[in-house]
Amino acid sequence: MFPIQIRPTDAVREVVEMTAKATRNLSQLRESQVEYGTAPKEEVFREDNVVLYRYKPVKEKLYEVPLLIVYALVNRPYMVDLQENRSLVRSLLELGIDVYLIDWGYPKRNDRYITIDDHVNSYIADCVDCICERHKLNKINILAICQGGALSLCYTALHPEKVRNLVTMVTPVDFHIKDGLLNTWAGCAYGPESMNIDAMVEAQGNIPGDFMNMGFLLLKPFQLNVEKYLGLTDILDDEAKLINFLRMEKWIFDSPDQAGETFRQFLKDFYQGNKLIKGEFSLGGEKVDLKNITMPVLNIYAEEDHLVPPASSIALKDYVGAKDYTVVGYPVGHIGMYVSGKVQKDLPPMIAKWLKER
Repeated sequence: MFPIQIRPTDAVREVVEMTAKATRNLSQLRESQVEYGTAPKEEVFREDNVVLYRYKPVKEKLYEVPLLIVYALVNRPYMVDLQENRSLVRSLLELGIDVYLIDWGYPKRNDRYITIDDHVNSYIADCVDCICERHKLNKINILAICQGGALSLCYTALHPEKVRNLVTMVTPVDFHIKDGLLNTWAGCAYGPESMNIDAMVEAQGNIPGDFMNMGFLLLKPFQLNVEKYLGLTDILDDEAKLINFLRMEKWIFDSPDQAGETFRQFLKDFYQGNKLIKGEFSLGGEKVDLKNITMPVLNIYAEEDHLVPPASSIALKDYVGAKDYTVVGYPVGHIGMYVSGKVQKDLPPMIAKWLKER
């Protein structure tokens, strides 16, 4: 091995030039508006911090059954409408789907005692009832994403009469899949002693969003903390690419705090206890039985997902009662489901076709 020879003066000059270039381009960009969530929408229902939005339809003839998007609690839902030319929401609207979305908001200090039962049997249930009432329907379609998928599985199992079709996307189901650091850190590999969740909640109340975000970044420390910023220098002269980069950065670091009790329950009962698939999880005094999910199910997973291992999502087939069950995988990571141009070209038409056939 030969040592790399770098003269100090060359190194200093390169750093100065790179810093000047970054400063010049970023300062110019401050005058630009880095927009996200650009599809027009209106608030139709509000309960506590939770807001139900309906996106403005763009087609005169709409598919008669509206679709409710239920996103995760740990990030903001505008990922499904991050930019105009790569927007799951806009694509579904163009295909004639009537789209609603739950925005969980930002939990406040006094929301630390909000539970999973509150999210499922109050917030999701009330939003579904609102949509049913607006459209004079008994049931609607649900598109549930990531952690929102786990919550929606609970809702659908408890209220199957309210759901016509269920679409799950990058949704964790079997939390004891021994793959990925997130499962290990949450305690599934080494038992409850691996993370003292009770102490965290008692000390913090709500779990800070910055704490959650740092954990996600540490799952891929080099790629998410070093590599992407090294690549930033290659796009500093391209304002469009730079805006896209900053738009993604905005979403990544826009991490709401987590209601303490919900965080405690989710990690202990799902990640550590794996109670969802064991039939041991109850809400409101009623057992959550996934076999009650007998309506058609479309399960979409990411083949390179480092947050929700593919096997964790694929396991859903073994636990639901649906005879009409479809599973589709895409060769991308967790976030690639929303920002990959190829996926966004294929995914919305596939979802719309599947729904309209049922």
